[in-house]
Amino acid sequence: MLLRIGEKIVNRQKIHQTVDRILELRRNGLSQQEVAQQVGVDRTFVSRLETIGEIRKGGRVALIGFPLKNCEEIYAVARQEGIDYCLLLSEQERWDFVQTKSGIELFNTIMEIIANVRKHDIVIIIGSNMRIKLIEAMLDKAVIGVQIGESPIAEDKYVKPEDIRSLIRQLRF
Repeated sequence: MLLRIGEKIVNRQKIHQTVDRILELRRNGLSQQEVAQQVGVDRTFVSRLETIGEIRKGGRVALIGFPLKNCEEIYAVARQEGIDYCLLLSEQERWDFVQTKSGIELFNTIMEIIANVRKHDIVIIIGSNMRIKLIEAMLDKAVIGVQIGESPIAEDKYVKPEDIRSLIRQLRF
């Protein structure tokens, strides 16, 4: 896609391809200077690009997900991988959560959840595109979204436990 910026026409696809190439070369072990020379940019650009997308490893991790068909499997992975805070709900549990509380109880519970999640360095959210965007907007930290559908999602979705395990390990080690 081409974009007009003032007098310039910018090729967004070329930018994405270049960024992907830079990150792949870095992942393959090349230094920032080597990558900069190969791609034709300043080394500081490579450094700043990495800083933009950096997620600190080893911090406290929270995992939130709904509506999930296999909550117990995902909880087991979370326990095995040392997740610090985990809240997973099926569609029925989500409705029960909302319908069994008065307005003020619901509000207070949601505020407690937000306060707990904000204590973590990284938040993994498994949910709809809209829920992921809402969590990203609410938190001033790294949010990793695992999209399981377009909003609104009205039925439980199966999430591969090994995909979640792999994601957690990438963030931690």
